[in-house]
Amino acid sequence: MAHSKNRATDGKITYPPGVKEISDKISKEEMVRRLKMVVKTFMDMDQDSEEEKELYLNLALHLASDFFLKHPDKDVRLLVACCLADIFRIYAPEAPYTSPDKLKDIFMFITRQLKGLEDTKSAQFNRYFYLLENIAWVKSYNICFELEDSNEIFTQLYRTLFQVINNGHNQKVHMHMVDLMSSIVCEGDSVSQELLDTVLVNLVPAHKNLNKQAYDLAKALLKRTAQAIEPYITNFFNQVLMLGKTSVSDLSEHVFDLILELYNIDSHLLLSVLPQLEFKLKSNDNDERLQVVKLLAKMFGAKDSELASQNKPLWQCYLGRFNDIHVPVRLECVKFASHCLMNHPDLAKDLTEYLKVRSHDPEEAIRHDVIVSIVTASKKDLSLVNDHLLNFVKERTLDKRWRVRKEAMMGLAQIYKKYALQAEAGKEAAKQISWIKDKLLHIYYQNSIDDRLLVERIFAQYLVPHNLETTERMKCLYYLYATLDGNAVKALNEMWKCQNMLRHNVKDLLDLIKQPKSDSYNKAVFSKVMVITRNLPDPGKTQDFVKKLAQVLEEDEKIRKQLETLVSPSCSCKQAEVCVVSTVSLHLDSACSYRHRIHQSHSFISFFSALIKQVNKSIEGTADDEDEGVPTEQAIRAGLELLKVLSFTHPVSFHSAETFESLLGCLKMDDEKVAEAALQIFKNTGNKLEESFPHIKSVLLPVLQHKAKKGSPRQAKYAIHCIHAMFSNRDTHFAQIFEPLHKSLDTDNMEQLITPLTTLGHLAMLAPEQFAAPLKSLVANFIVKDLLMNDRIPGKKTTKLWVPDDEVSPETLAKIQGLKLMVRWLLGVKNNQSKSGNSTLRMLTAILSSDGDLTEQGKIGKPDMSRLRLAAGCAILRLSQEPCYHEIITLEQYQLCALVINDECYQVRQAFAQKLHKGLCRLRLPLEYLAVFTLCAKDPVKERRAHARQCLVKNINLRREYLKQHAAVSEKLISLLPEYVVPYAIHLLVHDPDYVKVQDIEQLKDIKEALWFVLEILMAKNENNSHAFIRKMVENIKQTKDGQCPDDPKINEKLYTVCDVAMNIVISKSTTYSLESPKDPVLPARYFTQLDKNFSNTKNYLPPEMKSFFTPGKPKAANVLGAVNKPLSATGKLQTKLSRMETISNASSNSNPSSPGRSKGRLDSADVDHSENEDISMKSPSETEKPSRGRKRGAAANQDDKGQESKPKRGRKKAANTSTDDAEDQWGEDSSMAEASMETEDEQNSPPKRGRRGRPPKSAASKDETPSKGRRGRRKTAPPADEENEEEQEEEEDDEDDAGSENMEVKPKGRRGRKPSSLFYLFVIVSFLFLTLLICVILVRIWLCMCKCASADKRNTGLMINSRICYISQPSIDFYQCLKRRRWYRALVFNIGCWETIEDSPPPSKSVFFSLLNQ
Repeated sequence: MAHSKNRATDGKITYPPGVKEISDKISKEEMVRRLKMVVKTFMDMDQDSEEEKELYLNLALHLASDFFLKHPDKDVRLLVACCLADIFRIYAPEAPYTSPDKLKDIFMFITRQLKGLEDTKSAQFNRYFYLLENIAWVKSYNICFELEDSNEIFTQLYRTLFQVINNGHNQKVHMHMVDLMSSIVCEGDSVSQELLDTVLVNLVPAHKNLNKQAYDLAKALLKRTAQAIEPYITNFFNQVLMLGKTSVSDLSEHVFDLILELYNIDSHLLLSVLPQLEFKLKSNDNDERLQVVKLLAKMFGAKDSELASQNKPLWQCYLGRFNDIHVPVRLECVKFASHCLMNHPDLAKDLTEYLKVRSHDPEEAIRHDVIVSIVTASKKDLSLVNDHLLNFVKERTLDKRWRVRKEAMMGLAQIYKKYALQAEAGKEAAKQISWIKDKLLHIYYQNSIDDRLLVERIFAQYLVPHNLETTERMKCLYYLYATLDGNAVKALNEMWKCQNMLRHNVKDLLDLIKQPKSDSYNKAVFSKVMVITRNLPDPGKTQDFVKKLAQVLEEDEKIRKQLETLVSPSCSCKQAEVCVVSTVSLHLDSACSYRHRIHQSHSFISFFSALIKQVNKSIEGTADDEDEGVPTEQAIRAGLELLKVLSFTHPVSFHSAETFESLLGCLKMDDEKVAEAALQIFKNTGNKLEESFPHIKSVLLPVLQHKAKKGSPRQAKYAIHCIHAMFSNRDTHFAQIFEPLHKSLDTDNMEQLITPLTTLGHLAMLAPEQFAAPLKSLVANFIVKDLLMNDRIPGKKTTKLWVPDDEVSPETLAKIQGLKLMVRWLLGVKNNQSKSGNSTLRMLTAILSSDGDLTEQGKIGKPDMSRLRLAAGCAILRLSQEPCYHEIITLEQYQLCALVINDECYQVRQAFAQKLHKGLCRLRLPLEYLAVFTLCAKDPVKERRAHARQCLVKNINLRREYLKQHAAVSEKLISLLPEYVVPYAIHLLVHDPDYVKVQDIEQLKDIKEALWFVLEILMAKNENNSHAFIRKMVENIKQTKDGQCPDDPKINEKLYTVCDVAMNIVISKSTTYSLESPKDPVLPARYFTQLDKNFSNTKNYLPPEMKSFFTPGKPKAANVLGAVNKPLSATGKLQTKLSRMETISNASSNSNPSSPGRSKGRLDSADVDHSENEDISMKSPSETEKPSRGRKRGAAANQDDKGQESKPKRGRKKAANTSTDDAEDQWGEDSSMAEASMETEDEQNSPPKRGRRGRPPKSAASKDETPSKGRRGRRKTAPPADEENEEEQEEEEDDEDDAGSENMEVKPKGRRGRKPSSLFYLFVIVSFLFLTLLICVILVRIWLCMCKCASADKRNTGLMINSRICYISQPSIDFYQCLKRRRWYRALVFNIGCWETIEDSPPPSKSVFFSLLNQ
């Protein structure tokens, strides 16, 4: 080698054989030719050729001259680069070039030549590849490690390779590049930040998308060098994340994108970085937390990610962000949930609780995305979600916001179609989500038209898809109807009914348009347009559409005929589609909504025969009922019920011999329900049977006559109505039934008496004149004297107040049918000329006065007495609906009937309220009966009070809407305007047997509660200055006297006192009461005397103590079902919501009706202001129930014996019962509990415990207030035995981890409970002393720490706490900045001796130290 150096010193260049001198004096072509030969020579040489190495040493030096390195020709430069690469290979491990500058120039030169790799189609590409292969194999660049400018060389090399790589390169090129770059990382002493940036920049999404091959190259390099490069990556993230030095790299703004990419490449690259993310999750910067959450969502949710199991602290910290105070952070967490559920089912348990909280989030978008996440995972695989998650979706179907409700409903519908109809996951999955169909149909009970239309759409697309074949579709409908619960069936029936009503309304509009125009024409058309508008979404815009439609129908006969076809009962689905398309072509934009509703009503007409065949298969036993999970009897019964419903809406479709023959077969079956349904179908559809199907008539008539005589009571009823509706010579047929039954009546066999009495009762109603004489005799002699006035069989001795129907004695059932017969006879006669109405009313009130035991012999059992009281009360309600009988009902009889709603038996109160509500909704019962619900304020059961509230809300809204639509009924205003219920309520409360002592505070509080029960709803909206109208009405009443007892001073004093209570309520709850009343109120003449203008009653009759009970405040309109329409959860519990984030009205923007909340003074059923969706079960500490005062019948309550006010007692106790039905089955879903609750537990009607209802216990009555022993009265209902304990429970949510962080969502707090006890104050004092001692200890320890700090040297140091390293590279102030960012000062304060571990740290000044503590 020394000899070689001597040769080199000589300066003589030796060229390979055949190669002449290479200089600038030759042409380019010749130079290229000669260089190729040189390249060939160097390629053939190896490291062992010492002589050749010595020979060509000067040539090697010559090729590295500036002449070649800076030659303008690229071919020359390429050949020279190849030579130099071989020279490094041949002379390895020591290069012939010793100058660092020359080495730098050579390697920069070679790097520049590598750019030629970019063009894979170039003729010189193979030489470029050879160059790459050579330097990669030899690792030539490793020579640069010793150079000061090595970083510049390596950085330029990396940049070049990342720039040239493209999809034209094969795997070998990729491999050599990775080998070349990895050797530099793995064998070098360090990796500079600039070099690291050159690699990492290719992972940034923007660069990644531009050059996918560069991303793959960087990915392969990082995988290859993971262990070597990891410390430098960690240092980079430490600088950016922990120290906040964003200037160290241009990639600082992409730090979170890089973390994700690096984690996907190799998770070991981030072993020391991931703990830093936990710190960043608690950053004060909202945007920073959001970025970290987005990053971790992708890392945790990746398909093969095991980060959650490997780093549980980070996972738990991430879950805490579900409760972040920043809305976008919570939103991002919720969006992540679907990916996590789909890719990591094992994490579903951790997510469930957090998704539950977020499903009640105040932000609409978050609740919406919770639904989307759960539904998305469910549609992928139902096993990915548990029942709790599906229940969250179920709850959101009653959300306040339409967008959330729609998403939840559509999501459930899609899940049902996939797993129940298409059975993609088997029968077990179908069974798991079988509740969905019921829940979706329950939503039809909502008042929003958007909800109802969406249910109709879901039914047509998902529950019974319209694109199925005819047979399959009818089979689907058949078994769907058979498996629905009772409420869902009612909702489905209501849906078809509403569609049918819409069709009839449009048909009426078409009929109106055909009529000649007159003065009343425009009013009639406008009224009909308004009715149609209410059945379409967005009534404001739809009203303009319907008006435009009416104008088009007047002008265009073609469109009118198409619409007539559309509403025709015989219109098929195809015809409906054609008509709708033609209508839409007229640019009537809302036609689509109308089409949906009309299309549904035509969906089954053309497929009706298939449905009949399906029912016949079940009857014949050839259907797949068992395979569908439906017993055959249940399927047949449901099929007949379905046909019965459709017979109301589409009677024409039943007119076929096949249908009637099938129904005849059903009449002969043993199942009573099936026969009843068949009879109803005949009644609805058989009006032309006598003419069109005489052979059916001849077979049907004997069957009907047999059912009327020997069938069940309901069968007998429908059989009589069938004969009345179907046959022309009905009088003959009625006579053939009436005579034998009349003669065979015998009280010796009560079981055989029930059906004849039912049949005779309906004959009396349908043909009263035909059997006038025998009926009067029958009622007077048999019903009253023989049946009702005699108790033949002693009842069972039991403490129960109610038993199921099958346990009621036959004698009681017969007496009930006897009462119904009397009422039906009177309703058929419709006049009181014979005074039969008076006699009947006296009989009914006698039953009520005697607690159901008319003879008062004590033979009747308590359950039978309850049944008879209910029958008598309902009978009076029935007679009150007929004007001729309403006029003769005395005020005492009216009051006694009203008291049934406070009956001791829960089922009696429930059924009576149902009948009352039904009659009021039909506008058949007079307005004074609406005041009866005022007495429900005294009901001890919350569900009963909630039901009464809903009834009031519905009736008030119904009457107000009716008045808006029928402006011509102003003369009947006193019988329709809801505000006129106030005089009736005042009169009813004045004569309340509980109101005995005029100035008694407790009794006046009851009066106030009852009045507020109705006034709260009336005053929720101040329409037309109704507050002033109510005030004026109360003032006028105070200027009159009681119409029932005008000369009784005590009664009049009660009247004025109740008026003062009402006046104080109006004044305290209204700000507009002092305005002028819009009109002068008219008082009912029966209830109050004429207004005496000369009489001025300005006296205040209330005791001074009552003033404190009238708290000012505006009544609030509250949705009946709550802000998210949550139903009552259980007896005695009311679901409400609280949230500190957002407190808003419960009224939905898309839901019309709202019910005012309960009074704040009465916590037992209060509706508390709440946010949309934070659910907390609330109860009041004053929820303990109280016993009621006695109630006396009739005039006995008004007696005053020798100036002493006696306190009558009620003759029968009210049951301590609660409804065990589910909240969703309650009254909120319109009459769903009438039958179900008749079979409640026996404990409901056990002897009641006497306790006060809803208020604190009252002191015992004074000795002079002994109960009178007059006529038997009715005692109020005692509260349920377990209600008191249930209402003392309160649900509270546990605090989440890191609840003390300022970034955590603040949990809503429950209501304040009872007053603190002495133990509580003792606990507070002890806690205060303990905290004082603790603070003293902490201050001493801080002082000791500061003393130790004072002796430490002032210089830079490293601090390790909690196994984390904070690098301090700046002056001492950086130490405090780092300390501040890491929040380690808390640990330093509370961990004595921490400063001892910082031996080289500078002593902090007091100001710096305490500033850190304060922060």
